[in-house]
Amino acid sequence: MAMLSMLSATPAMRMAPPVMQMQTAPMGAATAYSGGVVPTNAGVGTDTAILVQGGSLRTWSYRSPAVEQVQVILSTEGRPLDADIELWHGPDNTPCKMRVYVENGQLRPFSAVVETPRGPNTVAIRNIGQIEFPIAANVIADDVDAPSPDCMTSSMTIQGGALRTYPFDPSVDSVEVLLKTDGRPLNARIELLQGPNNNKQVIELYTEDGCDRPFFCVLETPGSGNVVRIVNTAPVEFPMTASVVPHSINNDMTSGAVLGGDVVIGGDVGW
Repeated sequence: MAMLSMLSATPAMRMAPPVMQMQTAPMGAATAYSGGVVPTNAGVGTDTAILVQGGSLRTWSYRSPAVEQVQVILSTEGRPLDADIELWHGPDNTPCKMRVYVENGQLRPFSAVVETPRGPNTVAIRNIGQIEFPIAANVIADDVDAPSPDCMTSSMTIQGGALRTYPFDPSVDSVEVLLKTDGRPLNARIELLQGPNNNKQVIELYTEDGCDRPFFCVLETPGSGNVVRIVNTAPVEFPMTASVVPHSINNDMTSGAVLGGDVVIGGDVGW
């Protein structure tokens, strides 16, 4: 009988330490980071990302109102990326949502900043691609990317129904995109083109208040012939301001072009 009682107590005793660890980890994180946000000092590594299979949904919740913005990072192993991103603020309230398509999620990972004022907020990411195309998703609340001073100062008004194109030099590896309004809703379509009618990345964006919740993202633009096209899909009564500036420059390509080393031809394939 004593042996049976010891055997019956052994599973409970073995289960006790993991339960205590699961309870103490969020408490320790909450003391150092308000809202229970787990620190992500490792950056955008795959070890901190969560794999979202095709057709599934994952959510990240932030209860503290101190978390005013989060950064959403999506990538793949070289396959296409097709996802829906929504911000849930209260019941039946979606103040921001976007549809993201990337031709190659490894060459051009998606990175955008979502404004989350007045918590609690929940970021929902749904992989609407096929089951063969999983997505590595990561949502961080510390060390969030911010627009550069050039991006804040150089803005252009885009009326409703109008579009603007921004071509970039082959030495530009990534660009910053900042969209705002004067408080009216923001409806836009952001396209990264490389060649005629060749969409490398497409973002369909909706924000209920473009002043309280502006949109900021960093688009990777490797190679040559990159053009960013922004379309204001709202009516003419809803203008917006757009700022598109270079984010990172490849100095090796610039020096090689100056010294006559590598020949840069527009588009992916030379004649």
